[in-house]
Amino acid sequence: MKYIFISGGVLSGLGKGITASSIGLLLKESGLKVTAIKVDPYLNCDAGTMNPYEHGEVFVLHDGGEVDLDLGNYERFLDTYLSSDHNITTGKIYRSVIEKERRGDYLGKTVQIIPHVVNEIKETIKRVSAGSGAQVCMVELGGTVGDIESMPFLEAARQLQMDEGMENVMFVHTTLVPIMGVVGEQKTKPTQHSVKELRSIGIQPDLIVGRCEEPLDVSTKSKISLFCNVPVTGVFSAHDVGTVYSVPKLLHNQGITDRVRERLGIRKGPTRMKNWDDFVERLGSCRETVRIALVGKYTGLKDSYISHYKAFEHSSAELGASIDVVWIDAPEEGKEWSSDLDGMKDQLSSCDGVLVPGGFGARGTEGKIEAIRFARESDIPFLGICLGFQLAVVEFARNVMGLKGANSTEFDPDTGYPVVDILPEQLRVTQKGATMRLGAQKALVSEGTLAFDLYGKTEISERHRHRYEINPAWIERIREKGWVFSAVSEDGIKMEVGELPRNRFHIGCQFHPEFLSHPRRPAPLFYGLVQAALEHRRNGG
Repeated sequence: MKYIFISGGVLSGLGKGITASSIGLLLKESGLKVTAIKVDPYLNCDAGTMNPYEHGEVFVLHDGGEVDLDLGNYERFLDTYLSSDHNITTGKIYRSVIEKERRGDYLGKTVQIIPHVVNEIKETIKRVSAGSGAQVCMVELGGTVGDIESMPFLEAARQLQMDEGMENVMFVHTTLVPIMGVVGEQKTKPTQHSVKELRSIGIQPDLIVGRCEEPLDVSTKSKISLFCNVPVTGVFSAHDVGTVYSVPKLLHNQGITDRVRERLGIRKGPTRMKNWDDFVERLGSCRETVRIALVGKYTGLKDSYISHYKAFEHSSAELGASIDVVWIDAPEEGKEWSSDLDGMKDQLSSCDGVLVPGGFGARGTEGKIEAIRFARESDIPFLGICLGFQLAVVEFARNVMGLKGANSTEFDPDTGYPVVDILPEQLRVTQKGATMRLGAQKALVSEGTLAFDLYGKTEISERHRHRYEINPAWIERIREKGWVFSAVSEDGIKMEVGELPRNRFHIGCQFHPEFLSHPRRPAPLFYGLVQAALEHRRNGG
């Protein structure tokens, strides 16, 4: 097994995940089997209980793991499925160590960070990478070098290189190269201090990836090389580009693939990037543009909806239409409700499609319902996901069926028309973490429906993350008024997709199709929304 550790310095959000994904893709296209692990140094066991404003989107895996959004990047770049074991957190490590201590596995020894916690980290990395059957494992070390939370993981990485041999473990360090002053000078001091911190831990980076607005100057690379003890050929520029999907080619053209293979003694064939390059070229050569509104409650942090945005990009490349996402924060009821509602409708009227994604809590739900109503009455293509699907049914019940006050029991436990209710198996759940209906679940699609037209098959599998469902007691009455439930769970009880045939494209799903959208293989529901939005624009609305 070859291990490549990717660390970050100066500040968070430098793009360690994209660097790891890009190098992984380049090695995969060189004929190697690659897997990826994300280390998150927080004490949470997983990302499932976090507010998106805390850590961005919660990405859901096939096995139901609620993980860091970077695992979504890995799956999209490497075209693979990962498991929850590929996201290692301090919470998971400490829980395992404490369980072993309680069982007496340490034979009465004093349990300490070194060696016990560090050994647990090393054993976990080796077990997960070996279990994947891969030849190369990318390990992204979350956080910033120097953070107290990251220290055990950096020590584990240092020891792993000693255990496995220098020829099998290498380090890539990402760092910031800011441009200061009117002359536009690229400053290397933050990189120097970051690498100094890393070397003080006992880790010498093999490669340095410098994040900068502009390509790194030759003089900048030479200075980084001199002060960081890395050859000039080991310093790479990760400057701003139009899309993150261009980063693999950007790094490959600078020779990073050859440097990694040389450092790890990997002898494989040429790196074949044609399919990937074709996708990037198509993404950058769109001739039409559509405006799609995303009406949510976490729009202040775009990473909260990163998989939705990526699914739009995948559809964009296939349909030749760039997508201008209009971020709308769902209005809340209050003294400004009327004016906020009018403002939202003005924005929606200029859009060719509307997406209402998932979420939790009552804030903004009435605003989302009004957005769905506007889309339905104006016949603007609409897609509702998870909560968006549930609210579409609530909107239909209120404004088409005439059931004033219809709601989900999540927001109004006393509603007289509980068209959305909690899953029966959730009634006895007391803990929040990893207790929802999670992961890949099969659904049966009815022929002759929009859902069947989009998927082209009668059985699908999509990833879920929810506690509430369309209330089975109300399904027949909703159907009688024209709503079609076009996909159901295998047992026929849970409604998975619903649509309104009287509109050109008005559909919702209980699952999260964005998690299975990949380059050259866009999620069918997102593809359908973009296609319908294109037709809406071409027909003048």
